Amino acid sequence: MHDLTDEEQQLYDMVCEFADTVVAPQAYEADRSHELSMDVVAQMGELGLFGLPFPEEVGGQGGDYMALCLAIEALARVDQSIAITLEAAVGLGAMPIYRHGTEEQKAEFLPDLVAGRALGGFGLTEPEAGSDAGATRTTAVLDGDEWVVNGSKQFITNSGTPITRFVTVTAVTGERTRPDGSTSKELSTIIVPNGTPGFTVGPGYDKSGWRASDTHPLTFDDVRVPAGNLLGERGRGFANFLRALDEGRIAIAALATGAAQGCLDEAMTYAKTRNVFGVPIASHQYIAFTIAGMQARVHTARLAWHDAARRADAGLPFKKEAAIAKLVSSDAAMLNARDATQIFGGMGFMNETTVARHYRDSKILEIGEGTNEVQLMVIARELGLAA
Repeated sequence: MHDLTDEEQQLYDMVCEFADTVVAPQAYEADRSHELSMDVVAQMGELGLFGLPFPEEVGGQGGDYMALCLAIEALARVDQSIAITLEAAVGLGAMPIYRHGTEEQKAEFLPDLVAGRALGGFGLTEPEAGSDAGATRTTAVLDGDEWVVNGSKQFITNSGTPITRFVTVTAVTGERTRPDGSTSKELSTIIVPNGTPGFTVGPGYDKSGWRASDTHPLTFDDVRVPAGNLLGERGRGFANFLRALDEGRIAIAALATGAAQGCLDEAMTYAKTRNVFGVPIASHQYIAFTIAGMQARVHTARLAWHDAARRADAGLPFKKEAAIAKLVSSDAAMLNARDATQIFGGMGFMNETTVARHYRDSKILEIGEGTNEVQLMVIARELGLAA
């Protein structure tokens, strides 16, 4: 890729090799069994992938968000479940602790998180609160020196693995009075360790895609945690979430680009080797043009997320660019998955093929981290339009 430094290209190539030799061979069985390979997670930790964007003084690799997203794209070419495991572990598990945690919280959690020895979840989504985080119903009441948490969360990634240490939960902790006299919910984030009495991790979901990704519903029934488990300032939970969401859109865009690239790679190989009527199907203009369109989508998606990531790392505004990247790349992933499956024909309908798994996996890319309709709303607002 022309815009990468030598170090970034080496990182991308290294993770691609790891994905091809370690991740890809187990992807079908992991998808079939709905089980996240903890052995693969451990090897990712040994490679330093969970510590990529964190400074060396906390055990990280001293990289940046661009480096993390390059690794996510490389993994997603062959297995989106493994890619989202890394994305969520860093962006939703470790990064809030690094960015908003006290020194005590950082010392307790970060060493294992950045080494991949532990995972953390981020409990935001509820049955009635997804894109509308203001509709959160989970509550946390301060009782002496403890928070008492009640409520439920759904679709929470990395919340039930053998190495999950905690889930950071968004909860209503009171009310705020606006200048006009009206009131709004005060949202805060609280660290709830796994195994805390009253905290129940429900059975994993039977999902259409991302089957090997660890995803569970959570319930909190009079869960008591120390007052010191408040993450960041009280009442800043929504603002902290928005920053994480904007960054997460870049990472999801990188993941989607990887999926689109994986479909392109598979379609290219198949079209050159699949003979019909004595000639490779790649020799037919329609197939060649279809693959050309797939390449154009990958190129456009990659440029979009690279731009957003560079802006984020440079400290420049990137909300609009992140939304554009997520919108463009998720469309590319879905369209490339459809085209690749069509090129494969009947084999594209078999789950042991990578393209079949991408076909199922890619739909969530248009939904998670804000639906594509929400991305259009964000872009419109950033342009100064009513939306």
